[in-house]
Amino acid sequence: MTHILAIDQGTTSSRAILFDGSLRVVASAQEEFAQHYPAPGWVEHDPSDLWSTVAGTARAAIEKAGIGADDIAAIGITNQRETTLIWDRDTGQPIHNAIVWQDRRTADTCDALRDAGHEPMITARTGLLLDPYFSGTKVKWLLDHVPGARERAAQGGLAFGTVDCFLIWKLTGGRVHATDATNAARTMLYNIADGCWDADLCALLDVPMAILPDVRDCAADFGVTRADLFGREIPICGVAGDQQAATVGQACFQPGMMKSTYGTGCFALLNTGTDRVPSKNRLLTTIAYQLNGKPTYALEGSIFIAGAVVQWLRDGLKIIREARETQPLAEQADPAQEVVLVPAFTGLGAPYWRPECRGAIYGLTRNSGPAELARAALESVGYQTRDLLEAMRADWGAQADGVLRVDGGMAASDWAMQFLADILGAPVDRPVVTETTALGAAYLAGLQAGIYPAPEDFAKGWALERRFAPAMDVAVRDGKYARWGRAVAATMNV
Repeated sequence: MTHILAIDQGTTSSRAILFDGSLRVVASAQEEFAQHYPAPGWVEHDPSDLWSTVAGTARAAIEKAGIGADDIAAIGITNQRETTLIWDRDTGQPIHNAIVWQDRRTADTCDALRDAGHEPMITARTGLLLDPYFSGTKVKWLLDHVPGARERAAQGGLAFGTVDCFLIWKLTGGRVHATDATNAARTMLYNIADGCWDADLCALLDVPMAILPDVRDCAADFGVTRADLFGREIPICGVAGDQQAATVGQACFQPGMMKSTYGTGCFALLNTGTDRVPSKNRLLTTIAYQLNGKPTYALEGSIFIAGAVVQWLRDGLKIIREARETQPLAEQADPAQEVVLVPAFTGLGAPYWRPECRGAIYGLTRNSGPAELARAALESVGYQTRDLLEAMRADWGAQADGVLRVDGGMAASDWAMQFLADILGAPVDRPVVTETTALGAAYLAGLQAGIYPAPEDFAKGWALERRFAPAMDVAVRDGKYARWGRAVAATMNV
């Protein structure tokens, strides 16, 4: 049993990747699923889609690899974070669609809590800011709006979980209700200093503690799968939220190391070691990973729209048919045009935290067309990343590593990564393995299962595919970033 099955349940698709004993990819499968928008600013997933695509891609990957369940030592799970589900403990049936991390329906609740003066206490205990992004107010909304939910919860009949927790429940046939510390840390209900659910926060949000899952290390025993799913019971040994899994997959184990993952959104993490660094620049203090009962902390910046801006070009504007067309289109853009796109489709994330903002385009001329919009879309990701890194350096100081490790779908674009290096004025390193989220989940499971080495030895295997060095003139860089700043300020003032 030398293989690890990594389940990577994302915002727009589910993937399963099989790794061998040397952490090489053996086979993979991926399946997209529908996004539901029941009201402006609301985003939901059908829980049955989450489960069916996970089970289906896992079986497909195993079949492609030509191996059996007896060859799989363990399963690792990584997942879209903050997305919230509540289900019936007896039937396993969710009481409502999953409320996705992008969803903004609880903005008024967050405003009321802020106006009442609760944000400092919430930030001190959780490292988070008051925002609809996190799970806590989503749980409250579900209990308040689904008929009978609050009464059923009080009776102990309901279970809450983020997507990892829901999948563990489904995989184990309802025998295990557990999550890991990185996912718990994103709920706004978990005290990251004390390492436990916080009774005061639960009371503030009117969330019964009886519905909360057990919290375990990232590499731990999360039970075994039902035998009928894959032909035998397989241990679940690793769990981490997607951005934390990518941090592990990028081997960012030393304080000062930074990584940025470009998926639907963009999320940059800076390892701060055993220090919980309170941010003065509206970043998040969070758990990067937890091993052997000891949390390692990080500063995190969250961008809500990164790869999703390319999906908008494809599905909304229909100016491309495939994401890979964006790069050649951007290369054709008129360099004299200065089109700036602020992709605040679901609000602005860090360091602004303005959920009410919406997207805007500046600098359009009569000659602006698809090429200029494609370039502005890719550049918007670089600008937003610089916003995050400027805040991180201000919080962490000179100890921050000057190199940014990148991964995720958009990291495959040479144009986007070169612009990122140019606008940051810093090297950008792309690893050989860019699927670092799944790699991190697989590593955690294999570490627990005893087939992968200790973190320091795993880090020695990290391999550079290409370094993008900054080549843009400093004056040009500063001018472009100043233009971006003006565009963001204008967007926030609309």
